[in-house]
Amino acid sequence: MLENPVLADLATDLPQAVRLQRLAAHLRARFRCGAVALLQLEADHLRPVAVDGLVPEALGRRFAVSQHPRLAAILARGEVTCFHHDSQLPDPYDGLLDTLVGEPLPVHDCMGTRLEVDGKPWGVLTLDALQTGTFGEDARAALAGYRVLAEAAVRISRLEREVQALRTTPPLRAGDDERGAVGGDADQEIVGQSAPLLRLLHELDVVAASDLPVLLLGETGVGKELFARRLHRQSPRRSKPLVHVNCAALPESLAESELFGHVRGAFSGAVTDRPGRFEAADGGTLFLDEVGELPLPVQAKLLRTLQNGEIQRLGADRPRRVHVRVIAATNRNLREQVTAGAFRADLYHRLSVYPVPIPPLRERGNDVLLIAGRFLELNRARLGLRSLRLSSAAQEALRRYAWPGNIRELEHVISRAALKALSRSGVNRADIVTLEPALLDLESNTAVPPAAAGATPARPPAPPPPAGETGPAPGPLRDVVDACQRAHISAALGRCQGNWAQAARMLEVDASNLHKLARRLGLK
Repeated sequence: MLENPVLADLATDLPQAVRLQRLAAHLRARFRCGAVALLQLEADHLRPVAVDGLVPEALGRRFAVSQHPRLAAILARGEVTCFHHDSQLPDPYDGLLDTLVGEPLPVHDCMGTRLEVDGKPWGVLTLDALQTGTFGEDARAALAGYRVLAEAAVRISRLEREVQALRTTPPLRAGDDERGAVGGDADQEIVGQSAPLLRLLHELDVVAASDLPVLLLGETGVGKELFARRLHRQSPRRSKPLVHVNCAALPESLAESELFGHVRGAFSGAVTDRPGRFEAADGGTLFLDEVGELPLPVQAKLLRTLQNGEIQRLGADRPRRVHVRVIAATNRNLREQVTAGAFRADLYHRLSVYPVPIPPLRERGNDVLLIAGRFLELNRARLGLRSLRLSSAAQEALRRYAWPGNIRELEHVISRAALKALSRSGVNRADIVTLEPALLDLESNTAVPPAAAGATPARPPAPPPPAGETGPAPGPLRDVVDACQRAHISAALGRCQGNWAQAARMLEVDASNLHKLARRLGLK
């Protein structure tokens, strides 16, 4: 008979994460095993939703079914699957048990079962015991009973989410594709469980139901595009297109044509009529990334479109009606740009009807480990490694680092460290590869005060020249050239009141090349 605490959880209003985590903890105690994991099937991979006995970053990993034969075998069978203690199949949790951090799993017992909801595979439940002989016939029979309990817990949680969604999201309209409401692309997944992130996701799910313009604010690398995709996916427009426009990459001479389209003969090279991005997004969502980079003339035309829902192709006589929701994003302070005259005040107020600040990675606590786990598994599969993990010291280094480049920087740090570890002599792809702090190559292991979004990183002051020396202090030529370029670009921006397009014309360089150079020099 199932224990009362487990049954009580089914009758209690609990968040899914809490209900499933308590189930995993109970199963670990009940079967006296080293680790229990509940993994949900999403497309071609399994996502851990509750673990007990594994390191925290395991929750951020995504296990491709084709790369993990044990998980594939459990998923393929409709009954409890056991693996003999000397099975040669690789274990997906090698190096991830919290009692054997970084060590290969010794000879051990392993069993699991597929979970189904509404007659379809939902995922798997796995148990690992370090002592052989733990999972006998009685344990297998007991797990078959607990499978029913686990499926009930999943089904209850799904029903609770559906009820909540009905309260906050308008129903699909006739002709809408229901599949658009479910995001199955692991590359577009927002990973994390911190309180700031959960509050943000709840806020986005509420505002998604409206047609209000949303302005996503956040530092570079926080994943503004992922949050824009979530807004669209949770909105009534989810079956219609989501069109992404990188405003910083639009040449000023073509920006108007790209956004609003043109007719044949509108300018040299316009040999056919061409619709713009607004028409491509008609009925759906237009995501204007780095909106602060739009030239002022285009800003005026964008404002008219937001006001009356009409666009006019370049060279056309008549306007066209479009029904588009606009989501904009920037890592710059648009208020300061308005004050400097580089951004229209009326357009700013139109775009920022609902501003949404996205918290930087340094404010999301242990989310850094979950996201690191995601990148660790990606690099493990990409490099063909048996196991790739972080040492305890490396985990602490990730927690303490300030992450000025946020999630994008974390991805690069993990990828670079994995390559460095593999390039060391004596390292074998069949080993458990452990990343230490030195491999992470972090500039500093101490968190620094957060900078304002879009602020230029502080640079150490140049050392004073020795007494009696009139020329510049000797140093690497690259540093001298960078300093000269930095000063020249800053002076041009000052004369142009912060307008990058005007500064590019003054410096006689391509605007997109200027943006790339400015990022390398730390000016953006």
